[in-house]
Amino acid sequence: MSTPSAETQGLRARKKQQTRENISHQATLLFLERGFDKVTIAEVATAAEVAKMTVTNYFPRKEDLALDLGEVFVEQLAATVREREPGESALAALRRAYAAAVAEQSPVVGFSGPEFARMIADSPALLARIREFHEEREAALARVLATETGAAPGDIVPRVAAAQLGGVHRVLFEETMRRTLAGESNDAIARALAGYVTDAFDALDPSLGSYAARPR
Repeated sequence: MSTPSAETQGLRARKKQQTRENISHQATLLFLERGFDKVTIAEVATAAEVAKMTVTNYFPRKEDLALDLGEVFVEQLAATVREREPGESALAALRRAYAAAVAEQSPVVGFSGPEFARMIADSPALLARIREFHEEREAALARVLATETGAAPGDIVPRVAAAQLGGVHRVLFEETMRRTLAGESNDAIARALAGYVTDAFDALDPSLGSYAARPR
């Protein structure tokens, strides 16, 4: 039996990605129109013209249909620390990355638009899932900090650092959502956050300014 060629594998991967994006897109349209809690998986499958099982294969949890950037969100901080520059501390890398995300008005840091933000705010299930994402992101960051600093098993410092760094990101995310729901434009929110980013990360500098600095 011959193995699939790289071209065939690439085509399959693209088709899977297209199917995933179509399901997510159709689900979002329904959620925005009727509210997350009032839409069923079966209705999403009908709108996307796929089987219900196909929807659940791509999105095992209904909440992840709406929050399809969840994996990116959870891995964001850990990836930033893992890829930091020589001489750069974890705090400096995360400050730089967050400032860039605000400048880009990235949806991953909360620039979702008023309709999407209202959909989330009106759904206890989505709010609970976002809390889980924050907790998962903090845990992922703690694991990377432990690895990058060579911490001994049971060392609490990486978890404490992750809690502080993750907490800043959570506060800034919630502030972005609050301002979005209050009707502020993305440009206005980005201008306000520029100052908040400085204040928030400066507050951690005395304790974490040199923590997990990558050797030059």
